[in-house]
Amino acid sequence: MARRGLLIILSSPSGTGKSTLARSLRAWDPSLRFSVSTTTRAPRDGEVDGKDYFFATIEEFQRQVADGEMLEHARVFENYYGSPKAPVAEAIEAGRDVLFDIDWQGAQQISNSALRDHVLSIFLLPPSIPELHNRLVKRGQDDAEVIARRMQKSWDEISHWDGYDYVLVNDDLAETEARLKTIITAERLRASQQPDLVPHVRKLQSEFEDME
Repeated sequence: MARRGLLIILSSPSGTGKSTLARSLRAWDPSLRFSVSTTTRAPRDGEVDGKDYFFATIEEFQRQVADGEMLEHARVFENYYGSPKAPVAEAIEAGRDVLFDIDWQGAQQISNSALRDHVLSIFLLPPSIPELHNRLVKRGQDDAEVIARRMQKSWDEISHWDGYDYVLVNDDLAETEARLKTIITAERLRASQQPDLVPHVRKLQSEFEDME
């Protein structure tokens, strides 16, 4: 049977393993696609419009928000970022899943949007705060000042864990990956994701009545 796609949200504090797990999910199922965001910041070297981001002026972005064309949006320092609704809606109707790597505020906006019936939201927790700090240090991407800011922000993010459909403690990467795959596989079979179920049941009913 045909199915509708899922709008899969992954959220977590920095250092919990979200990006690694997202890459693993895409390797497991290459049909999974990240949502392409719209931003008002200037393109960086090598970035392609429509592939890495949709680049827009502030005026264009604000018009899109006013016209209800964004699933979620936020201002980050001097720039705006948002998730366009139309390509996600098209993917869902075509049976393709779309992956979102966003924070709790974006997740909340999407969960209250017109596409909320297709949302699968998952929050990743670290096994402990010291371990979260160790992971940020070991990955070697940030200096001590940036790590301190990320740690300060982490508790605000963790405090919104109960707004998600599923919450996983990522204490073992392979086990968490297996759980994610199980969740996605099961959610794809939700009755609301299978548009052919109603006509199929009607057909069964008609066949049953023909036998009487």
